[in-house]
Amino acid sequence: MEDQYILILGAGLMQRPAIEAAKNLGYKTFIVDGNPNAVCVPFVDKFEPIDLKDKDKIAELALSLKGNLAAVFTAGTDFSTTVSYVAEKCKLPSHTYKASCNASNKIKMRECFKKENVPSPNFQEVERSKITTLLVPEVLNNMKFPKVVKPIDNMGARGCRMIRDKSEFLPAVEDAVRNSKSGKAILEDYMKGDEFSIDALVFNNTITITGFADRHIFYEPYFIETGHTIPTAIDEKKKYELIECFAKGIHSLGLTCGAAKADIKYTENGPMIGEIAARLSGGFMSGWTYPFASGLDLTEQALLIALGKEPESMLQRRKPLPIKDSEYGIYEVPCMKTSAERAWISIPGTVEVLLGTNQVSAMPYSRNILIRNLPGSEAVFPRNNVEKCGNIIAVAKKRELAVNTAENAVAEIVLRLKRNNPTTDNFLEGIELPAEKKFPPNAYDLPNDVNEKLNNYINSLGNKMIGANECVEPLIPECLTELSSSIKDFNHRSIRLSLQLFDKICKSHPDLEEKIFWKDLIRGGVQGIIYYSDCLSNEKKR
Repeated sequence: MEDQYILILGAGLMQRPAIEAAKNLGYKTFIVDGNPNAVCVPFVDKFEPIDLKDKDKIAELALSLKGNLAAVFTAGTDFSTTVSYVAEKCKLPSHTYKASCNASNKIKMRECFKKENVPSPNFQEVERSKITTLLVPEVLNNMKFPKVVKPIDNMGARGCRMIRDKSEFLPAVEDAVRNSKSGKAILEDYMKGDEFSIDALVFNNTITITGFADRHIFYEPYFIETGHTIPTAIDEKKKYELIECFAKGIHSLGLTCGAAKADIKYTENGPMIGEIAARLSGGFMSGWTYPFASGLDLTEQALLIALGKEPESMLQRRKPLPIKDSEYGIYEVPCMKTSAERAWISIPGTVEVLLGTNQVSAMPYSRNILIRNLPGSEAVFPRNNVEKCGNIIAVAKKRELAVNTAENAVAEIVLRLKRNNPTTDNFLEGIELPAEKKFPPNAYDLPNDVNEKLNNYINSLGNKMIGANECVEPLIPECLTELSSSIKDFNHRSIRLSLQLFDKICKSHPDLEEKIFWKDLIRGGVQGIIYYSDCLSNEKKR
């Protein structure tokens, strides 16, 4: 028999599970990606450098394979429309091209939701050429904030942010439009409530929930997912309400054969859908955390549907859910364990050394360390979900063990930054853009009364110094002592732990001006005080 190929869109890390699943099923992998240096390129059977937006060229390639093409697939990319377009041309199983377009264009998506009375926020389309029409006083002055703006056709929260008042409106909308392939954005009401990710496979008029996770979102005005925990901790009643809403959304978009992924909130008015994509989730959920928690190779089951075969493991393990008001039979493959994924982030600067990975590797329940920012790379405080520095995944039977392990692991990772960097200096000095008030945030968000006491303490110090090579943990100011072990920074580090890490990493340090030291600790955490010490060691004061 001639080799049979699965055509996979994308050769990045998020596509690794699809490559592995294809090979496990006995198929050859033919990968297309616009980046010939993508990380998975060396491990595939055939590769063609094609921009994933070029659906016609990919369709031409697929048709040239004739009887040797068994399926078309992607996961963790925003090119499900290309998959459906190519599959239709090749008469292979997939969501229809129209349905995938509905799920890829946020305006079409909202229109489908509105037509079928699926709960979602009020919205309007914004085109690049028409932004000025929204700036006239009678429009802008009557606009109710907060709003959310996002590109209609991008993922990873690129160009997505909250608009808190009219002073932020223009720069936020311009950024969203810049991040749109079509030059269009969607402006919508802000939904307040807990957020969740749901993965599902749609097959033979049934929906099977294959992952329901709590999302952990922070750092207004942006929506940075610092991790997710699967399975969800929400109560069953609310969970079923959210799934029922998701099913209505799937039906309204016309998704019939393949994966569906929802970002959804439970608001004071009940469930509301942020968006539904016609693909498996990225962010390590479909390919890592859900398989770890459930024991089901979700990517392989999705591939079987794309191959026109039955996803047998899913069908054997799924259990019906008590949801009656639906066009579908609704099922779930439950989790037996908890997976907790957490990201570590950095203050701005150039990474010189990455510390702590050996300690994390030795931690019980730690499963993966996924590093994005290596030494020599530029780190930024993230404004979207592709600017985080790395991720930890922990797995355990008990939720508390998985969560604590993931957060403790992140706390061990320290990015030591190169000294005398203007971007780091500007951050530590609190310089911010006019449209980004209080962003990036301080590492430690102190209560107002504690912050006032600390400022009074700092103002009383004069030129008092921390002696060269002196341990700093015993020097915690009295006003910080009570919360020094409880308040955490953006990498789950307490004040006390940050000082302990400084004493461990900077055993040899110069004299340090105490008032600068404590300011840099609150602003930049352990990275801030290590940077301050390193700059002085270089005989050049910031």
